[in-house]
Amino acid sequence: MSRQAYIVSYDVCDPKRLRKVFRVLRGYGDHLQLSVFRCELDKRERVEMVERLTGAIHHGEDQVLVIDLGPADGRGKDCFEALGRPYTHPERHAIVV
Repeated sequence: MSRQAYIVSYDVCDPKRLRKVFRVLRGYGDHLQLSVFRCELDKRERVEMVERLTGAIHHGEDQVLVIDLGPADGRGKDCFEALGRPYTHPERHAIVV
């Protein structure tokens, strides 16, 4: 199944909900900066992530933006421009337990 790269950014007003959103996203992607994650997801994972985030936020006060960067192995890998410290794409390795 093909994977898409996404930037997920959030603005959550309540500290308890903020921590919950952070924990949800930590399970789906890489924490880049305050309130910003980069996620590589297939369709099922994206739907699952959005459902979990939908339940974690207050829809009248909070905002989560999900930005599609394109295929993870195509444009989604190379569309970052960094000022200051360079952005390094995290390498994924299989972990055998």
